[in-house]
Formats: sequence, structure tokens, C-alpha cells
Amino acid sequence: MCPFCYIGKRKFEIALEQFVQKDDVEIIWKSFLLNPDIKTDPSKNIHEYLSEIKGISLAQAKQMNYQVTQMASEVGLEYNFDTAVIANSFDAHRFSHFAKKYNKQNEAEEALFKSYFTEGKNTADTDTLVQLAEDIGLDGEELRKILESDEYINEVRHDMEEAAEFGISGVPFFVFDRKYAVRGAQDSAVFLQTMDKIMVNG
Repeated sequence: MCPFCYIGKRKFEIALEQFVQKDDVEIIWKSFLLNPDIKTDPSKNIHEYLSEIKGISLAQAKQMNYQVTQMASEVGLEYNFDTAVIANSFDAHRFSHFAKKYNKQNEAEEALFKSYFTEGKNTADTDTLVQLAEDIGLDGEELRKILESDEYINEVRHDMEEAAEFGISGVPFFVFDRKYAVRGAQDSAVFLQTMDKIMVNG
């Protein structure tokens, strides 16, 4: 799961609170898998994983993650990389699509990010996702049946295809009104300026 996405989400929310027409803004989350082939491995922490894929020392990986942790703390987020579980996010994205059906997608995303980065939960685990669904007021057993089926698999794949059409190769990536793009976890002022531009120009 992308650590900068949670930071970007929070910075966007800070901007949205200042936006004059915030009540008219609809937020739609799209699926994007940075590493579709990643294997869920509760025995390995983020430091070890980063060290392996980047070909750097464990000390260097910890330093990189420390810097990200500091960035997160600046917007009120708590990251605990020591306990974060390496997990494939495909089913988490299916959970997000399920939540969207009930207008609970933003709540689902917040629950997923907090579970992964702060609470050290395995977000690829069905029981964990079922509990998260129930925590935000959804039917956990309905989600369990979905995760045991092929439902929402095509929706996740469609989002990935759509991202490719937009030329998106990394996240976070925000698209406003299908016209304006903000790449990365930009300062909240950038998000606010973009929304103001849309309000003025349409």
C-alpha cells in the first residue's frame, strides 16, 4: 500500500475543508496496484521489503521510512512501519468497490490506510476486511461472500486500464473533473488552487 497516498489524501482533505464549494465535491477512489504480483508476507516488515526491492541496506531502508514517517506526522498521521504487514492489496481494492456501492468508499479507504500504516493489520486477510466493513457500518458477511467470489475483479482491472489510458504510472495521482491532474502528495495549497481554478473556469 502506498505511504504517500495516505499523506496525499490527508493534504487533499485539508484543502477541501477550505474550499468554498466543498459540499459539491464528489470523491471517487480508483484502484491502482503498484506491485500486482506482491506476495502477502506477515513475517516480513516494510524495512526488510524495501531493502530487498531497492537493493539497499536495512539501515538505509529504515532511514527512508523514517523520513516518510516524519512527512506523515506533519499532517497528523501516525505511521508504524515496524509492524506494517506486507500485503497484496487486490482484495482491499475489491472492498473499496463494495463500499462505493453503499456510498462508504472514503470511509473504507480511511479504514484501510489506518489499519495498514498505523495498526499493523493484514489488509489482505479476509477476516480483517470483513471487520473493517462492519466497523464502517457495512454488512461484513456480504463482503465475505464477495471476496470468496469473482465479484469486483473486473472493476479493479478496469480502473488499472483506465489509469494506463491517462498515462498514470504511479500514485498518488488526483484527477479533477477529468481535466486537471495533481501528481504526488502535493501541498494542500496546490489542491485548493486546482479546485478554485475549476470553480472559476468550469
